Formats: sequence, structure tokens, C-alpha cells
Amino acid sequence: MNEPWWIDTIKALLIANLVLGGFAYATWLERKLLGRMQLRYGPNRAGPFGLLQPIADLVKLIRKESFFPRHAIELLYFAAPVTAGFTALAAFSVIPFGGVWHWGPYDVTGRVVDVSIGLLLLFALGAIGVYAFLVGGWSSESKYSLLGSMRTAAQLVSYEVSLALSVLGVVLMGQSLSLVEIVEKQQETVWFAGPQLVGLLVFFVAGIAETNRPPFDLPEAETELVAGYHTEYSGMRFGLFSTAEYINMITLSGLAVTLFFGGWGGPVLPGPLWFLVKLLAFIFVFMWLRATLPRLRYDQLMQFGWKILLPVATLNAVVTAVLVAYVD
Repeated sequence: MNEPWWIDTIKALLIANLVLGGFAYATWLERKLLGRMQLRYGPNRAGPFGLLQPIADLVKLIRKESFFPRHAIELLYFAAPVTAGFTALAAFSVIPFGGVWHWGPYDVTGRVVDVSIGLLLLFALGAIGVYAFLVGGWSSESKYSLLGSMRTAAQLVSYEVSLALSVLGVVLMGQSLSLVEIVEKQQETVWFAGPQLVGLLVFFVAGIAETNRPPFDLPEAETELVAGYHTEYSGMRFGLFSTAEYINMITLSGLAVTLFFGGWGGPVLPGPLWFLVKLLAFIFVFMWLRATLPRLRYDQLMQFGWKILLPVATLNAVVTAVLVAYVD
């Protein structure tokens, strides 16, 4: 495949900026949808239909005073939000959004990077992101931030196990850890959302908890822990944590499309457009749940993860392994 390094560089810059732009307007879209669903106004002041609201929010965060506690551990305190934003953005580079196009003498692939263990790499980057929340709360030298970071880490670790087990069936059916090969396998056979319906449901619920979205938004339960792990952050440092949360939601939606809904596959329309349509459908469901469901109590959240979701994910993986072995 003839794809020089400068094409990869252009793709990386383009995808990074598209994802950042998608994050900005995901905040606008969510506030608009919540306004419609809850019969109230969404953003409607900054620009036509409030379309300039994300830019106004960015300017506000940049101009806001970036204070920090006097006794904070400076290096770790500053590095935590950067690590959260970087790992969230880097994780999307593994998600394939198209096939291969031939432009003159060059080949252009529909992914920033294709590695044989893409799924493992994505989970590894997500695990590193957990350290950003934990270290950010601990280095703030605040008991409220520390409690919030500990609760965040407990939630993310507990649901990360279920999330990993939920995709084992997909790996067994696709016979690969490469996301590109998993999509190609679905194009040859059938979307894995059908035979792996249980895995999809577990993946979706665990993914909501992993991205700190309602009803699993306990890490940022303002009425209980001030603001959780980012209590002592302001300005763009706080903005990086918010960016990481939304980009993680976009990445998880892209991963669900890739693993269960055939990735970029679809009739008539170009591959990247199909990927975008499926991605937006998943993001809409995330926002819909926020407008509908109340927040769970912490004991309900933890019991649901360990006592229900984890056994179901394990049983689904075992049954899939037996069926795949029998068919082979």
C-alpha cells in the first residue's frame, strides 16, 4: 500500500481538528436537545440558533482566571488535565472510518493508524485516562477533590472490566483484535449487533458509566461532592477535563459502531458518511438518556456493575467461545 508519511500527517491533523470541532458542537447539540425534551430554551443568544455558543464558552474559559491551591503538587496538578485530553483524543486515532481510496499514485486509508492490536491499544489509552482523574484530585490537596477522584477511579475500574468482557464475543467472531479486520468480517458476514446483542447491551451500559454520563454521573455529583475530582480546577484546565469527557463519549460511540454495526459499511452513501450517521445516532442516545433518567445512588451503581453487568458479560463471552469452537 502506497501511503506516504505526509498523507498520514494530514489525516492526523484533520481528524484531530474534526473531533475537537465535534466536541464543541456536541455541547451545543446536547443543550438544544435537552431544551426540546424538557420544554425549555436551549442556547439561543450567541449567533443564529445559538451556533456561536461553543465559541463563546471557549473565550470565557480562556479569559477566566486559572487559579490553583497554594499547596497543590504543581507538576501533577497541571499534567492531569493535559493527560486526560491527550488520551481521549489519541484513542480516536485507532477508530477506522472508511476503506481505502486511490488518489492518483497514492493510497489513502480511512483511519489514522491501523495496528493489529487496535482494540487493546484503545482500552490501554482509556486506562491511562483514569490516572488523570485520580492524580488530578489527589494533587489538588483538597479532601473534596480526593474523595471525588477516588469515587471516579472506583467507578471507572469496576465498569471497565464489564466493558472489556462485553467485546470478547466480537473478538472471537471477528477472529482478530484489529478494528479494521473486525469491520471487514462484518461486511463479509453480518453485523455483530445481532448475534452479540447481549454483548452490545452490556457494552452500552458499561460505556455510559465509563464516560461518566447520566445516570452514572457520580464522579461529578455537585450536590454530594462539590464538583468531584475537578473541584479545584478553573479556566482551560477545567475545560480540558470537560473536553476529555465529551471526546470519550464520541470515541466510545465510534467504537460501538465499529464493533457491532459494521463500521463504515452501508449501501449507496460513501463509507465515512455512513460512519458519521451511525455515530450521531449513538451520541443522540447518550444525550436522550441524560434528559430522561435520574442519577443513581452510589451503592446502586456499584452493585449493578459487579452483581449484574459483570456476570452477564462473562456468561456471554463463555457462550460465544463455546459456539465459535463448535462451529469451527
